[in-house]
Amino acid sequence: MNKLRVFADFHNADAKGRVRLNCAGTIADLECPGIVLQDGQLLIIYSEELEVEGVVHYSEEEKLWTAVIDWNAIREVDSVVPQIIPQARDIAS
Repeated sequence: MNKLRVFADFHNADAKGRVRLNCAGTIADLECPGIVLQDGQLLIIYSEELEVEGVVHYSEEEKLWTAVIDWNAIREVDSVVPQIIPQARDIAS
C-alpha cells in the first residue's frame, strides 16, 4: 500500500521538531481525497524537492496535527507537480 503524500512546510516545526500539518498546502492535500488524520498514521511529507516519511501525532499543547520525522532522513526528489485532471467536454454539442 502506498503512503499518502502530504505537503508540509519544513520551516513550520514545533519546539519538539515535529512538522505542523496546518498550512494551506497540507489542508488542500488532505481535503481533496477526504483524508482524516489519525495518531500513528504513516505519511510521506513533502515540500518542493524534499520528502521524508513521518508519523502523524496530535499535539495536545497546540491543538493541531503534526508529523514526527527524522530530520536526517530528508531526501531530495524530483519536483512534485500537482496532477491536473482535464474537464469533461460535452460531446453532444
